[in-house]
Amino acid sequence: MKNIAIIMGGYSSEYKISLISGNLVHQYLDKTKYNGYCIHIFKEKWVYVDDSETEFPIDKNDFSVTVDGTKINFDCVFNAIHGTPGEDGLMQAYLELLEIPQTSCDYYQAALTFNKRDTLSVLKPYGIKSAVSYYLNKGDKIYTDEIVKKVGLPCFVKPNKAGSSFGISKVKTEAELPIAIEVAYQEDNEIIIESFLDGTEVSVGVINYKGVITVLPITEIVSENDFFDYEAKYLGKSQEITPARISDEMTEKVGAIAKRAYELLKMKGFSRSEFIIVNDEPFMLEMNTVPGMTNESLLPQQALAAGISLEDLFANAIELALVK
Repeated sequence: MKNIAIIMGGYSSEYKISLISGNLVHQYLDKTKYNGYCIHIFKEKWVYVDDSETEFPIDKNDFSVTVDGTKINFDCVFNAIHGTPGEDGLMQAYLELLEIPQTSCDYYQAALTFNKRDTLSVLKPYGIKSAVSYYLNKGDKIYTDEIVKKVGLPCFVKPNKAGSSFGISKVKTEAELPIAIEVAYQEDNEIIIESFLDGTEVSVGVINYKGVITVLPITEIVSENDFFDYEAKYLGKSQEITPARISDEMTEKVGAIAKRAYELLKMKGFSRSEFIIVNDEPFMLEMNTVPGMTNESLLPQQALAAGISLEDLFANAIELALVK
């Protein structure tokens, strides 16, 4: 039996969703092969939480835990942390130094894809299109007329490094820009302002499944709100249609782009890329490397549509990490 640490929580606004993801992974872990341990990672404490909610501190020197006098080391870490430090490369680098296999991509890929601006810049020379954008760093002077001239209205103001749609605003008038910028700065000190793409939004899961890079059935997102925000993602204010209502040609095209991005960035483990299709052209928004694993989340829905059970999906991730 392999000891698997399922890390969850994290230091960002996404910690609640991460705890749900981590607990779902624990629930569907094959108990005949793996001993699953729920590890909560917070700024103030790293602890193993057992079934009775008792907490045991993690020894950060070797990422082990001592329970009733017995020291437990982990064969593999299943990463279910959305946001920092699980999705931005910090945990990946720490675990690599300790030589503990983990299920997500390597630290450089995590750091790169966590930065929307840099991801799109790296992929652009390969013909992967993205929205017209304008960048701000905290402290920069804000010229609203300049922003509107470049990206047009309506536009989206987003934290550059945050997930689950925290800090994102859809801006319809120039006067709303400073307020939206302040909201985004609450999540991050870098901001990306993007032109509004009026088209079909799709989400494409790409995973390494049994050693083969596999594009999962594509999900179309129809939000009741102005965009696919937190409410739409987690509180049922959207329709998520898998497979997406797009032509076979477009399914092929957007799937090929998502797969190419996965390969170009030398990804491992799970990825979920978001696109908006405008006039038969897919524009990439971002790539998530630790996508949600809740029952509402897109990647588990896509895996089930592909005939891959959650037990199988999670075991596959662990087995591939152990092979490395």
